[in-house]
Amino acid sequence: MGMTPPEASASRASNSQQDPWPVRVVSQKIGEYIARLGHVWIEGQITQLSARPGAGIAFLTLRDPSADVSVTVTAARNVMSACEPPLKEGAQVVVLAKPDWYPGRGTLSMRASQITQVGLGELLARIERLKKLLAAEGLFAKERKRPLPFLPKRIGLITGRASAAERDVLENARARLSAADFDVREVPVQGTTAVPRILEALEQLDNDPDVEVIILARGGGSVEDLLPFSDETLCRAVSAARTPIVSAIGHEPDTPIVDFVADLRCSTPTDAGKSVVPDFAEEHRGILTARHRIRQALRGMVDGQLQALAAIRSRPCLANPAQLTDVKSQEITLAVDRMRRAVASRIDLAERDISHRRAQLRALSPQKTLDRGYAIVQRDSGEVLSAAADAHNDEQLRVRLADGSLTVTAKGTQS
Repeated sequence: MGMTPPEASASRASNSQQDPWPVRVVSQKIGEYIARLGHVWIEGQITQLSARPGAGIAFLTLRDPSADVSVTVTAARNVMSACEPPLKEGAQVVVLAKPDWYPGRGTLSMRASQITQVGLGELLARIERLKKLLAAEGLFAKERKRPLPFLPKRIGLITGRASAAERDVLENARARLSAADFDVREVPVQGTTAVPRILEALEQLDNDPDVEVIILARGGGSVEDLLPFSDETLCRAVSAARTPIVSAIGHEPDTPIVDFVADLRCSTPTDAGKSVVPDFAEEHRGILTARHRIRQALRGMVDGQLQALAAIRSRPCLANPAQLTDVKSQEITLAVDRMRRAVASRIDLAERDISHRRAQLRALSPQKTLDRGYAIVQRDSGEVLSAAADAHNDEQLRVRLADGSLTVTAKGTQS
């Protein structure tokens, strides 16, 4: 039997600290694993293009517009020449490539077999699709918009380096309020590094507790120049920020997606400078006007109260306080007299009624009958005899007279 190649034996052996793989084996395994990926479609922005005259291979660097990530792409000259218009740095492209691992240098690159530039129409269509997606998620809803502070402690400004937008914002804001405090972050506002740098500045300003409002400002430009401000990552970061965001991108016709996500959209950087701070002169005039109105209102209230007090003092009860008590005293005296007469009349009427009832009672009383000479005959049991036949012989009876009574014995009866 022949000898087993060292690479083959190493690939079959287990890997450990005591039995490590050689670098060539590790590089070979990485190449085998990467080769399984096959062809992939990649979208990015060309940040570097190297195509030497007469060389058969061109080198491109593709960068993710939303992150600090890039890959190297190699393309044959015929693949490059098939692109119309010719490729240039900053172009947005879609590449069909296969990953290649170079074991000798331990580097990875993508070998392109097809490169297509993303046209303006496709870019606009993508922006429109993203706009519909974010709108459906509610990122454009009015109820999500936060009000700007009336007098912010500090204003964050994200704009291009030494740009006209920065000058317009600062000059107009400080013309209205000279004490306006700005924290300016100068970043690229177009190109491949724009979105990552803007996101970094936005995060820093949003985490500063003194910054109460943030302005995104940029001058006008083409659709391609304004693409970073329609980036999905940036739009979601603006929506998630705790600090109110003012968007002042381009001119009036320019409407990148960040305008719809921001809490306030200004047509120009000049308008943004006027929107974030109050006009000192206008506010001072407003204060003077309010003071004048308050003074007039207070004078009117005092005059009204003085008139009401004078009217109260002119009333008879206050002009002569005893008059009220005199009237009430007379009313009480008259009421007492009426009450006494009513009580006396009721008493007289009752006395006459009692006398009449007494006379009637006396007229019907048995005593009255006895007083006229009549008598009442009763047995010992109290039974009254109404007929002579009711008495028995030798029965003792009691005869009641008007004054006293007699005890008699019945000796006979007579009808």
